[in-house]
Amino acid sequence: METQEEKKTEETLPEEEQQASPSNSEEKGEKEGKEKKKKKQGPEKEELAALKVQFAEYQQQHLRVLAEYDNFRKRTQSEKNAIYNNAVSDTVGEILPIADNIERALSGENVSAQDMRKGVEMIETQIKAVFEKLGVKAVGEVGEPFDPNLHNAVSHIDDESLGENMICAVYQKGYLLGDRVVRHAMVQVAN
Repeated sequence: METQEEKKTEETLPEEEQQASPSNSEEKGEKEGKEKKKKKQGPEKEELAALKVQFAEYQQQHLRVLAEYDNFRKRTQSEKNAIYNNAVSDTVGEILPIADNIERALSGENVSAQDMRKGVEMIETQIKAVFEKLGVKAVGEVGEPFDPNLHNAVSHIDDESLGENMICAVYQKGYLLGDRVVRHAMVQVAN
């Protein structure tokens, strides 16, 4: 409620001033509203600041994880390449003595056919020893049953003296490295 003096004062003031200076009750209401907003905004601002800090931490963690994964990927690729290169190097190291013996056999002059045959047989023995050392196993022998997982049938004959699906001739041996087929054997199958 306004007193008579306040009414008179408001009446005598020009309109502009009346609008510029609100009454005491209005001022109190505005102050209370601002304080309530500050109280509301205070926890909201604090929560927002805490969330921003937490987000920045998560962002840094994410970047670290990405960097660690990239380093892990590069390291494993490098290790894989090193393992492959070592395996190839070891295999070539095992085969080099065979190549040397073939070269020596070919460089011989005035060598009889019997000596040449003996030399080639020695090289074959050496190759078999290297294959055994590397874990390579030959497949595809005459008399074995035909297995399409190991053998490639290039021809077929009908022969009553041989059993059903038996290998009767081997054109090219096949090889296994563990359970993996390195090369299928080219064979002729009976019946």
